[in-house]
Amino acid sequence: NVALPKIASSLKASFSDIRWVIDAYALTLAALLLTAGALADLIGRRLVFATGLVLFAFTSFLCAISPSALFLILARAGQGVGGAIMFSTALALLAQEFHGRERGTAFGAWGATIAASAAVGPLLGGALTEGLGWSSIFYINVPVGIAAVALTLAKVGESRNPEGSKIDWVGTVTFTAALFLLVLAIIRGNAEGWGSTLIVALFAGSAVLLALFLVSQFVQENAMFDVSLFRKPTFSGASLAAFSVSCAMFAMFLYLVLFLQTNLGLSPLQTGPRFLPFTVLAFFIAAASGNLSVRVPVRLLISIGLALVCAGLLLMRGLSASSHWTSLLAGFIVAGSGVGLLNPALASTAIGVVPPQRSGMASGINNTFRQVGIATGIAVLGAIFESVLASKLAPKLAGTPVAGHAAQIAHAVAAGGAQQVLDSVPPAQRAAARAAIHSAFASAMNDILLVSAVIAFVGAVLALLLVRSRDFARYGAAEPAAATA
Repeated sequence: NVALPKIASSLKASFSDIRWVIDAYALTLAALLLTAGALADLIGRRLVFATGLVLFAFTSFLCAISPSALFLILARAGQGVGGAIMFSTALALLAQEFHGRERGTAFGAWGATIAASAAVGPLLGGALTEGLGWSSIFYINVPVGIAAVALTLAKVGESRNPEGSKIDWVGTVTFTAALFLLVLAIIRGNAEGWGSTLIVALFAGSAVLLALFLVSQFVQENAMFDVSLFRKPTFSGASLAAFSVSCAMFAMFLYLVLFLQTNLGLSPLQTGPRFLPFTVLAFFIAAASGNLSVRVPVRLLISIGLALVCAGLLLMRGLSASSHWTSLLAGFIVAGSGVGLLNPALASTAIGVVPPQRSGMASGINNTFRQVGIATGIAVLGAIFESVLASKLAPKLAGTPVAGHAAQIAHAVAAGGAQQVLDSVPPAQRAAARAAIHSAFASAMNDILLVSAVIAFVGAVLALLLVRSRDFARYGAAEPAAATA
């Protein structure tokens, strides 16, 4: 995220392009997680995981050498395939190695590792982008991937589901196409018009394909999406909570980065450390909450975590043209605490309420909901952001040479091109134009922060109502707090 404005400038990418740089990864990841999970159950989770690592490293190299925005988007889609293969099996590999109380500790360590990478990522990404260029953030994945493959083959045992079924290609194709058309419609909605034939057709096509996907899952014997898992309210609640936190918080990171670099003029190197209050707290609280899940019902950990995310997003609101980055500080602290609290609980819940032989699919479904949340969140928040930005800019730019181009300016500013816009304004009017852009940008941020907070709140309520400790008992998962739930 911290490198996106630099990428946009280097590759002359539009606001739609930079959203696709993220969504191409998230979409392929979401679309293929279920298939990869089923494949892992069938032919071996360690083998599939190692294959994903190799593919991720190779496509990272392709990202690094991208000559255009389109090439980068396609390479990011390839990264998503590798990511899908890895993430669909990671939790299942943990579940096979650890049981009972140890599983809670293991998932706590997993959550802490994710949080640690989130903490180091912005710092390292900012430093690499500033010092070596944006391509270096992709090059670094190559040696890391090679080391991870060697470690996996040396230390991780193989496991599979002996009753594994064939791959559901019908489900894979219809689900992938439905997601693609949905996100494409949302991203293109402002430019084409929400009532235009193209956008209506895209939404309709997505709905038809999604319906076909669901029908195929009910009628096929070897469906990749085991609908019966959702008969357990706990599994449904955990899936919806995973969607909520990704849609509400992680999708917001793109726009927070744009705010810090566009409105506050921070460099990538300066941007990374501003996220430390969030990521460091998420790291330490995730490490502690793995053990906490042994004593506290997971429904409370998940719902309280999402409630804290909601509160943190609300605390970030109230931004203005003159806001300092510290205006976000309280929100980062509260939201980071919430993410650290709920991530390990979500991970153990996704695996803990299904039969062990279905752990690959359960892990895939949980991560699918996460990635669908990111992909749709970025698209929806981006559509709202761009629309509000244009509506706020129009009256503020009255009397300037660019007064009649608010929509185009909003699109350029959202992509990190504020300076190019200002360069086109006569020097005498540049200060007023800058103030107008910063004010409109802050207003648009306030609106999408509110939308994100509502999403997190709804997720908290659903988790509280749906997640039940007694669903863990049948398969021996670690939920000793069940007696108190």
